[in-house]
Amino acid sequence: MSHVFPSPEWAASYKDAINANAAYKLAGKDWTHGVIALVIKADEQVGLKDDTGLWLDLHQGVCRDCHLVTHEEAKQAAFVLFADYARWKQVIHAELEPIKGMMQGKLKLTKGQLPVIVKYVAAAKELVQSTCSVDTKFLDE
Repeated sequence: MSHVFPSPEWAASYKDAINANAAYKLAGKDWTHGVIALVIKADEQVGLKDDTGLWLDLHQGVCRDCHLVTHEEAKQAAFVLFADYARWKQVIHAELEPIKGMMQGKLKLTKGQLPVIVKYVAAAKELVQSTCSVDTKFLDE
């Protein structure tokens, strides 16, 4: 069953996919740096009236929680990544690696320290691989 990105159902499936990914468990085992919020910029053309955040509570290779939040709530996370819908779609399709996207300015790290994130390139790649296992329906397709 496909889930619309972003939606509560997609977030729940993503959490399950992360926790089912043995390679992520290993690559993310040392992550103790707090929550990461992925914020999707509002885009009326795809039906997103407000900026929407995805709250990823990751800790030592486990996703403890994944749910939607407002942009204001997302600002409470230790790390906040911000991009438009098209960029997040590229990430979910594994067409854009998150770390590379940050270095190229395609994803903006608006809170948190880039040197910390850069240490977890393998974990970031596995998080993307986990999105690939979520049957996703995009708002603009």
